[in-house]
Amino acid sequence: MIKTMTVLGSTGSIGVQALDVARLTGIEITALTSNVRIDILENQIREFRPAFAAVADEEKAEELKIRVADTGTKILPGYSGVLECASLKTDTLLNSLVGIAGLLPTVRAIEAGNRIALANKETLVAGGDTVINLAKERRVDILPVDSEHSAIFQSMQGCPDKKQIKKLILTASGGPFFGKKADELKDVTAEQALKHPNWSMGAKITIDSATMMNKGLEIIEAARLFDMPEDRIDVLVHRQSIVHSLVEYEDNSVIAQLGVPDMRIPIQYALTYPDRFKSPVRELNLAQARTLTFEEPDSETFRCPGYCREALRRGGLYTAAVNAANEKANELFRAGKIRFGDISESVEAALGYTLDKGNHTVEDILALDSEIRKKTEEMWQ
Repeated sequence: MIKTMTVLGSTGSIGVQALDVARLTGIEITALTSNVRIDILENQIREFRPAFAAVADEEKAEELKIRVADTGTKILPGYSGVLECASLKTDTLLNSLVGIAGLLPTVRAIEAGNRIALANKETLVAGGDTVINLAKERRVDILPVDSEHSAIFQSMQGCPDKKQIKKLILTASGGPFFGKKADELKDVTAEQALKHPNWSMGAKITIDSATMMNKGLEIIEAARLFDMPEDRIDVLVHRQSIVHSLVEYEDNSVIAQLGVPDMRIPIQYALTYPDRFKSPVRELNLAQARTLTFEEPDSETFRCPGYCREALRRGGLYTAAVNAANEKANELFRAGKIRFGDISESVEAALGYTLDKGNHTVEDILALDSEIRKKTEEMWQ
């Protein structure tokens, strides 16, 4: 098992739960980062005593520096401080940053030779082959933290030959609006969209779940993590969130990973792989669960996954474009500036741009991200 870990986004939902796992397993913390939540970060610093911590908001960083002056933890200000933390040598870097902000830190961590526990979808959605090829070059493992990708990863253990895999099946909760039609969703509010039935997640990801963009991003991520073509990745709506994903093999046997909806299971497996240890999560009681249901997703009402599939088929910068459009539209919706349905329209619009399909640098990807965000905002002015 690993001995040291850096957590990017330690004050968010995934970061807090990752520290639960560290607390239980005795993993030492090399560095922690947050955007602005310095009250939580101060408590984490005092408990785990990392050598370094970074706060993206520079004013908050200066405030925290004064507050923890007695601890010996060095506080690094700004996004550059986050990148410095990502570059520190440690056994595993857990990246739970939200959005495209997680891409460059992952690259820095790979360059440092750190194993990656990845909870930031955008690293592979936007970064694509650029990140995958760098990880292969540096011989760095990328282990999934998302419950769906962890489930696939776990269900693939014992099958070293990927040619025996027929397809991957991602499960989706369906979010708070499952069963609704487009006309019923015209006037839903961000407050309604943030009421996820099963999972406690950050605001951006919860809205992505409501639009099912989250599942589109997961399709892209699965294709890149497991080197699987888009047409061999299926999605099923599973409202109970107990079966986290499945793998179907050439002989038509299907292997699934089940568990209660608690992110500490996939987080812990990414940190302790290939070993398993006692978990802080309660046991799954199938007798109490009683019924597990599976349904086809409504692709007419929830169009974002289809747009993500198209972006994946096109390749190049298109997956980065749909990601950028979604991030900006998600932000605008939460701010009350656009309607719920405008999010999927924004993602569709990103497919309308003529984009290069060749190889790209991280700088190319970040430049496109800024451009698409600007166009998305202009679209609704």
